Amino acid sequence: MPLASMTGFARTDGGDETQTWVWELKSVNGRGLDIRCRVPSGMDALDALARSAAAKIFARGNITMNLQTARGEVGAEYVVNRELLDKLIEIAAEFADRPGIEKARIDGLMGLRGVIESVEVPEDEAAGKQRQSAMLESLEAALSALADSRNDEGGRIAAVLAEQIDEIENLTEAARALASTQPEAIKARLAEQVAAVVEAGSEADPDRIAQEAAILAVKSDIREEIDRLDAHVASARELLSEGGVVGRRLDFLAQEFNREANTLCSKAPDNEMTRIGLDLKTVIDRLREQVQNIE
Repeated sequence: MPLASMTGFARTDGGDETQTWVWELKSVNGRGLDIRCRVPSGMDALDALARSAAAKIFARGNITMNLQTARGEVGAEYVVNRELLDKLIEIAAEFADRPGIEKARIDGLMGLRGVIESVEVPEDEAAGKQRQSAMLESLEAALSALADSRNDEGGRIAAVLAEQIDEIENLTEAARALASTQPEAIKARLAEQVAAVVEAGSEADPDRIAQEAAILAVKSDIREEIDRLDAHVASARELLSEGGVVGRRLDFLAQEFNREANTLCSKAPDNEMTRIGLDLKTVIDRLREQVQNIE
């Protein structure tokens, strides 16, 4: 399955002789699945059906579905508000003899707001159900387009995540290579310190030196952290390959990556290992930021 993002947009339109409509769908990041539907007044049944259709396709994200409708060429009749028209004719007659004022024409009066009104033609139940079915078909097309949009974005994010996981693996290898030289570095550092003590005229206890060396070696041993980083890298690649709804599991892995990087920094016996740990934390932060977009 492809890796899906939670962000996307889709738009479809449709219509019949009596009405036209447009569905606009927008999806953004969310901890769970939150579906909001806006439909014109009197279409509450369509609201519930639209929510159900979206819930069958998506597992996470804040999804907004907006339906806009307009009257078509057929389906409305026009009537003249004769009471208002008669009143306007009376008012126009009062000013007919005023200089500089042209005589009112009927077409001008008919063009005034409220003189001609549209009245919807009642439709039977079968026609209403047929239109609702057509609207739902348009919605299904919009939902499919939204899923495609989220999958396209997910593919781009997957490529970025793969590169970041490669960076984590490379930094882990660098930490492993540096860790292999740590015991010798500790010995050399202790030897320098002992030499300084002897030169100052103090006696050095060989047993105490060996004990201190062992303690420092244990404190700076990062093999467990490196092994766990290797395991997390393998798990992350499996999730990318698996696809589907893996966003939360990837987010958990990002937290685990960060935990190991923090421990590595705290154990670092020198500046070079600290630099590797900080570089790891930087990549992991970028990784987690991208993971927040994944369904």
